[in-house]
Amino acid sequence: MRIIFAFGRSYPARTVLMLLSLLLAGVVESVSLSTMLPLISAMLEDQPHSKLAVYVFGAMNSIGLQPTIANMLVVIVVGMTLSNLLILLGNRQVGYTVAHVATDLRVSLIKALLGSRWEYYLRQPSGALANAVATEAFRASTAYEHAANMLALGIQAAAYALIALFVSWQAALLSLVIGFVLLAAVRGLVKTSRRVGKSQTRLMRELLVHLTDTLGSVKPLKAMARDDIADSLLRRHAGELNTALEREVMSRETLRALQEPMLAILAAAGLYAGLVIGGMPLSSVMVLIFVVVRMLGLLHKAQQRYHRMAAQESAYWAINESIDNAIADAEPVGGTCTPSLQRHIAFENISFGYGGRQVLDNVSMNFPVGSFTTMIGPSGSGKTTVLDLICALLAPQSGRIRVDDCDLHALDRKAWRRMIGYVTQETLLLHDSILANVTLGDRALNATDAERALRQAGAWQFVQECPGGLQSIVGERGAKLSGGQRQRIVIARALAHRPRLLILDEATSALDPESEAEICQVLKNLTPGITVIAVSHRPAVIRIADQILEVRDGKVLATHHAVGPDGTRADEAKA
Repeated sequence: MRIIFAFGRSYPARTVLMLLSLLLAGVVESVSLSTMLPLISAMLEDQPHSKLAVYVFGAMNSIGLQPTIANMLVVIVVGMTLSNLLILLGNRQVGYTVAHVATDLRVSLIKALLGSRWEYYLRQPSGALANAVATEAFRASTAYEHAANMLALGIQAAAYALIALFVSWQAALLSLVIGFVLLAAVRGLVKTSRRVGKSQTRLMRELLVHLTDTLGSVKPLKAMARDDIADSLLRRHAGELNTALEREVMSRETLRALQEPMLAILAAAGLYAGLVIGGMPLSSVMVLIFVVVRMLGLLHKAQQRYHRMAAQESAYWAINESIDNAIADAEPVGGTCTPSLQRHIAFENISFGYGGRQVLDNVSMNFPVGSFTTMIGPSGSGKTTVLDLICALLAPQSGRIRVDDCDLHALDRKAWRRMIGYVTQETLLLHDSILANVTLGDRALNATDAERALRQAGAWQFVQECPGGLQSIVGERGAKLSGGQRQRIVIARALAHRPRLLILDEATSALDPESEAEICQVLKNLTPGITVIAVSHRPAVIRIADQILEVRDGKVLATHHAVGPDGTRADEAKA
């Protein structure tokens, strides 16, 4: 039942209205059903032996309503109608809440993820995050639906229990005891369902993690004829998930199959208690049996709902755990200083390391505004770490980074990042139009901004030649375009919001020499209007640099300047 209280805290108004509607429905149903005993007594020409019948006759006479069969039937019909209208109101609130639960959980998770530190992303498999957004959010909303319906059925059962106690508290109590003993006997099925539900959550997450990783590398797997290994692994995970689902189905259907025998036992117990032990008139026994069987039938349905809730609720706790972990690893807000980037970005005695390994050791360097800087060095020397520090994705462990006269940590972080365009080695394109890939759905950008950025990236000519122009679909991962065309669109994306700083992380490493030469010329033409910092080992990118920083073993070993027409560096030519 924790999930009801959890959702009650999240949706207090809807929960209160739901509970109030269900409680009123239970009261109205109790009042209307209370006329059933006098009605049957009148039909069987029995005398009203129970106190309930006496109270009902007295209540009807007090409001000027004769206790005739017609009037009692009207009371029952009106009461049941009003009760069901109130139940409808309560269930409508449940439906509205269920509709919001999945969306709210997804939005909360996405917001928490986007607000977390970069290091947090490095620890999270993308498949697990996709599973949380897609599967776990849906299962959590389903768990709430089952929990709310269980509550509704429980309140309806309470109304019938109240009537049964008024008819004959001894017989009703005996039936209730037997009923709860039978319900307790099948409690093990609910425990099984909860365990299976937790297994489903874990197995679904593992399956989607492996599926995401496999689909990301399906081309080399097929090329090496190793796709059967991936297929075997995915089949094993899918098989384990299927086993968990089968166990849940078996538990649920066993519970459902036991319903009729349990109700038959209760009906027999009620008849025996009423006729043999209590010596009650037939009319009272008939009402008692109807009420008790109806009540325990509702309780049985409530238990079925509880059973299904137990199988689904683990997803709610799992997605909330993901949200809490992301929030706990939230990124610092940053300062309030407005970035300008008029002169330079300066590293002063910067040190940074991962897990005891020193990546940058007391490094100092300078990136002049309007220049093209290329950083070179072996893999793992710290080049990408420098880029991450500039973007404030990482924070230096010692030293400071200055943007003009302001420390980087004191800058308004969002304002600073809006001044940055970032291009990676992977040309990640959406299966959408060129326009959508350039603007990424930013409402502040339009077709004019996209055209400007595409012209800056040297891509406008081939875009015009496409059948649909800006509306041309690029295909899955840009498969309809060449490597050079894909890279130009990614560069245009980085330029669309008019950045002052463009960062390139091995952005040309996958291109052929001709395409690389063309793009390098495009990049060079962006300066001095845009400051460019590139990480690359490609000669074409090194040749166009105004300065070259060689990073090795956590140190900046040398600073070289632009290459002359004869292929020698300018500082070497001076020497």
